Amino acid sequence: MKTACSNCGAQHSLPDSQLVGHSRVQFRCAKCGKTTLVTIAQNPDATQVMSPLPQFARSAGAPRLAQGGSDQENSLRLPAGKAIALSVIAGPARGLVYQVQQPRIVLGRTGADLSINDPEISRWHCALEIKDDVIRLRDLESTNGTFLADERVRVAELKHLSEFRIGTSILLLSITPKLAVQR
Repeated sequence: MKTACSNCGAQHSLPDSQLVGHSRVQFRCAKCGKTTLVTIAQNPDATQVMSPLPQFARSAGAPRLAQGGSDQENSLRLPAGKAIALSVIAGPARGLVYQVQQPRIVLGRTGADLSINDPEISRWHCALEIKDDVIRLRDLESTNGTFLADERVRVAELKHLSEFRIGTSILLLSITPKLAVQR
């Protein structure tokens, strides 16, 4: 990384290998001897790590399909009186609309509850977990990541008209009131 002394402007080259994992670095200028603090721009595709992870973000091993039976999954439930849908608005499967009928669905390329034909999506890419009005998007350690507002996320809360990207596909979540069936 190339940078300049904040005091005299002398150019310096800092070794990239020593900057990995640091958000700021301090160095002493070889010309004037003053200290300069440099903020290192983070890669926008880097996974943001929260430590310790909040309870809802802790996984219990390998991803499970919606038929699983853990205590956490048993506490999940669809909101009463609301319909939830996922629409693919960009990517190879554009136009696909999926009505969410289970409180936990796995999105992926093959063998998932919602299969999306996109080569950049992992087999089991991410999951949507619903507990009443709280809808969480959880990355299942996918190769190419799950993105919300151009930021790679492990877990994020979604709301009506939230958009997220997996692979080259952009999905839109919609929550609408269920229509009463007239008989």
